[in-house]
Amino acid sequence: MERSWEELDQREIPSWYQNAKFGIFIHWGPYSVPAYRSVNNEMFGSYAEWYYASVYGNYRNSGDRYHEKMYGNMEYREFAKDFRAELFHPDELAELIHDSGAKYMVLTTKHHDGYCMWPTKNPHKTKWNSCAVGPMRDLVGELRQAVLKRNVEFGIYYSIIEWESVPSHRCDGGYFIPEKDVKKYGLPKEQYLKEILQPQLYELVNEYKPSVIYSDGGEWDLTEEETQTRSFLTWLYEESCVKDKVVVNDRFYKGMPGEHGDYYSTEYQDKQVEHHPFEESRGIGKSYGYNRAEKLEDYCTTKELIKELVRVVSKGGNFLLNIGPMADGTIPVHEVERLKEMGQWLLKCGEGIYDTKPYRKEYPYPSTVCGKNQYVFLNEEQVKGMPLSLPYVEGVTKVGILGMEEQCEWKKEGNELLIQGKHLEEFYRCMERYGMLAVKLTKE
Repeated sequence: MERSWEELDQREIPSWYQNAKFGIFIHWGPYSVPAYRSVNNEMFGSYAEWYYASVYGNYRNSGDRYHEKMYGNMEYREFAKDFRAELFHPDELAELIHDSGAKYMVLTTKHHDGYCMWPTKNPHKTKWNSCAVGPMRDLVGELRQAVLKRNVEFGIYYSIIEWESVPSHRCDGGYFIPEKDVKKYGLPKEQYLKEILQPQLYELVNEYKPSVIYSDGGEWDLTEEETQTRSFLTWLYEESCVKDKVVVNDRFYKGMPGEHGDYYSTEYQDKQVEHHPFEESRGIGKSYGYNRAEKLEDYCTTKELIKELVRVVSKGGNFLLNIGPMADGTIPVHEVERLKEMGQWLLKCGEGIYDTKPYRKEYPYPSTVCGKNQYVFLNEEQVKGMPLSLPYVEGVTKVGILGMEEQCEWKKEGNELLIQGKHLEEFYRCMERYGMLAVKLTKE
C-alpha cells in the first residue's frame, strides 16, 4: 500500500549517514570528453557537465564558440565513443576516497544527458550506456565493489529528467537541447516517465544496493504524480534490499525540496537549512564535471575546503565534495592533492567531525559535541599569540588539542579559558598548514 507523506516523513533517518559527515561526489560521463564551459561567477554558470545544453541548446554561453572551433558540427552523442575510461582503476580511486577521510561516495549513474554508466537492461538505452559505447565496462559496479572493500558506503546520483525527453519552464516550455536531437533520440515525456524513469530506479536499487540515492532535476518541472515518488519510496523503505540503510534527498519532483526526503540537498551554499538533516555539495572549483577552462585561482585551497567542512558539520549537515575525473578515468592532480590533504587533517581532527552533533548553544566559534566533549574549531585568523584564549564553558575539567596526545595546561581567568604550555608551538605550526584546528573541552 502506498504510504502518505505523513507516514513516510516519520521514518527515522539511518544513523550511519548523519555520523558519516563527509562524502565524495563524482561527476563523470561523455561531457568529460570536451570538458569545457567558460568560467563565470553566476550560480550554475560554470558547470561543465551541462555541455550538451550550454553549447548546443537554449542555455548557451561562450562555450559554443569553443565547440565550433574544436568539433565543428559534431553531435553531442558522438563524444561517448571517446569516453573510454582507459586509465580508470577503481581500486586506486577507491583508495583515494578512503584516504580522503570520506565515509561514503556518490557516483553519477545517469546525468541529464541520459547516458547510463552501467549495462542497464532498459530497451531504450541499448546504445546509450557504458557497456555499449565508450568504456565497454560497468563503471557503477566496478566502483561499488572497490569502495565497499574499504568500508566506504556506496551511493548513486540519478537524474530524474533527461534533456532529450522532458521539456522545461526554464526554456519557455521547450527543451534544453536542439529540436533535431529531441526528435532523433527523445521519447514523449509520458513514455519516458513510464518506460525509463520508473524501471531504472528499481533496477539500480536491486542491482547495486545503494546506501544513498541522490535525485536531481525532477524539482524543476515534474509533478509528484508524474514521478510516482511516494510509490517508489514506500517500496524502498519497506520492501527493498536496502530498506534499513538507504537515505534519499529531496529533488524527485517540483514542490519536494525542503519538504520531504531523508535529507535536503544544497549546492554552493544556495540556501540555508535548519532543523532537518541536509547535505551541502560543491566542486573543488566552480564545476562538478571536469572543466579545462578553470584556472588555479578558480579552485578552493585545502584550507578553504576544511573551513567549509567545519561550517557545514557545525550546522548539522554533511559535506559532499565533488571530484571530476577526466575522460580517461584519471583524477586531476589538484583534486588528488586536496583529497589527500583533507584526509591528513581528518586524521588529526576527525574526532570533532565524525559521530558529532552541532553545539546548539550560543558560542562565537563553530562547535560540535559528542558525549561529554565539545570541539571548538578555530581558524588561523582567530588564534594569534600566547596564551590561547577562548570563552569559558561551564563545567570544563580537561582541555586538549586534537591531534596531540597529551592534555593542555589551562586555567580559568574571568570569563576566559586560557590555554598555555609547550603544546601551543605545535598547535601554531599545524594551524599554519591546515588553517583550522580544534580544541577539545571535556566536561564533568
